[in-house]
Amino acid sequence: MTGYGILAHEKHLSEMEVQEGMPVREDAYRLMTEHVKSESLQKHMLSVEVVMRFYARKYGEDEELWAMTGLLHDCDYEKYPDLREHTHISAVWLRDHGYDEQIIYAILAHNDLNAATHPRNNLLSKALYACDEITGMVTATALVRQNKALPGLEVSSVRKKMKTKGFAAKVNREDIVKGVQELGVDLDEHIALVIEAMSSIADTLGLAGTAIRAAE
Repeated sequence: MTGYGILAHEKHLSEMEVQEGMPVREDAYRLMTEHVKSESLQKHMLSVEVVMRFYARKYGEDEELWAMTGLLHDCDYEKYPDLREHTHISAVWLRDHGYDEQIIYAILAHNDLNAATHPRNNLLSKALYACDEITGMVTATALVRQNKALPGLEVSSVRKKMKTKGFAAKVNREDIVKGVQELGVDLDEHIALVIEAMSSIADTLGLAGTAIRAAE
């Protein structure tokens, strides 16, 4: 093997070691639950995780990286809800644990107060922003159904509730609209994908429906 070949081989081995040392989903989940004790906030982050995974699949991107971005995006919010601190604290935690800078950037970018330093200028950060608020609206709409089931929820029902003043008041409608505009997707198609993705883990989210739970 030539000197150049040896160096190239060593570089490849080094990159493999770094990749193998990168945190995986189990690490991300452990970190999230360490800092987030609220069940509703945990479910929100699990919702964004699965929707991000579906979008990664749609765009041919790295599913694990996108999913972990969703799973960790609000991991400091319970302890640091002040938007001047939110995402900055988690960025420190994630760097300390060796997470990919792409994940950290997207998380910082989903806080509008960071727009000057971390604009949403890539697909990952735009997708995270688009998937954040809409999961709350979909969850709230499912919970007011008679069977409290997410599977079978219609896009039109979510759109109707979005227009209902006072319903799920904490969900920012403007952010939902801005999110799909930045991502360049149709709102109805976006909602449909969110419903499909979240339905795949409906039982984990407590949204499988009363009939299913009664039969267990």
